[in-house]
Amino acid sequence: MEPTLHLPYAPQLDSLNIAEIANALEECGTRFSVEHINWPEQYPYRPLTVVTAAHSGTHIYIDFLVRCNFLRAVNYADNSPVSEDSCVEFFIEPKAGEPYYNIEMNCIGTILAGHRRGRNDPDRTRLSSDELKRIRRHATVGTRPFEEIEGSFIWCVTTAIPLDLIGLKYDGTPIETRGNFYKCASATSQPHYLSWAPITSPEPDFHRPEFFGKIILD
Repeated sequence: MEPTLHLPYAPQLDSLNIAEIANALEECGTRFSVEHINWPEQYPYRPLTVVTAAHSGTHIYIDFLVRCNFLRAVNYADNSPVSEDSCVEFFIEPKAGEPYYNIEMNCIGTILAGHRRGRNDPDRTRLSSDELKRIRRHATVGTRPFEEIEGSFIWCVTTAIPLDLIGLKYDGTPIETRGNFYKCASATSQPHYLSWAPITSPEPDFHRPEFFGKIILD
């Protein structure tokens, strides 16, 4: 059975600054875990990853909370390879069969984002710097880059993604999309590749829209 998420309608979120969103989502958002270990033999590590999300009719608001043992944030320029760092990701396909948007963000809020049909799509594009500036983000560990550190860490990143930036328009009726949420950190001492909706590809690959779940903006 295809996994399904409902993102509640919460227009009051638009009146808050991005640092206030995480607390507000506790009251109005839906909460779920990113916990599927899709390649357990090669990558068994599963850091706690909890997502709380809602939409306002103009934005999708997402708060990621992570507890982990290694923390890395080397990439500080947008559209750099943030999946190497302590990273969380949101992929969304506005309409079934159409290109999807991949929005990837490390623990200091650096974003890589693009638009494509799959990993090797020759027509894939990256969002421009002006487009990326429209995606607000807040990171509890700050915005300065750092090499990997070991310890016991709890960190959050919160983001506000404009609906029109990802090809959506809300008119008061539910919007059915497809997508997935991920947690990864490929260049850390404990590399891992977790997902909300399970993936059954032979090797780690998040660019597999055939494994997306249903995401409904109520």
